[in-house]
Amino acid sequence: MSERVEQFVAMYQRLDKNSLSLLDDIYDKDIHFMDPLHEVRGLDSLYKYFANMYANVSSCAFNISEFYELDETAFIYWTMTYRHPRINGGREVEVKGHSLLRFANDKVIFHRDYFDVGELLYRRLPVINKLIKMIDKRAGSS
Repeated sequence: MSERVEQFVAMYQRLDKNSLSLLDDIYDKDIHFMDPLHEVRGLDSLYKYFANMYANVSSCAFNISEFYELDETAFIYWTMTYRHPRINGGREVEVKGHSLLRFANDKVIFHRDYFDVGELLYRRLPVINKLIKMIDKRAGSS
């Protein structure tokens, strides 16, 4: 694992609402960040994104399972474990996903997360989950 990927992984192991300054260590000031629910540009916007995320969860941790790196690109595979007081009855939720990273001068300039939003959120909300199950059942009976 290269030093920059090690630094990225180590930062995410330590990141929480009280350590957002760690973002400066790995992200370029013009970072372009995307996930299935958000798109932000610039380090200030990324700070706001993470501050909002950590303000709404009781806990959030990432377990890195594998990575691949080629030139200025890396792929990080992870499992996120989080608790939110209004999701899944406040119980722990695990979501598998991966991140595509692009580097320039050892800073991340592009970060895109891929994960199943249903697994993260929709299937954890009682009313929406019932609707999804009904749709799944109808789609499977054709």
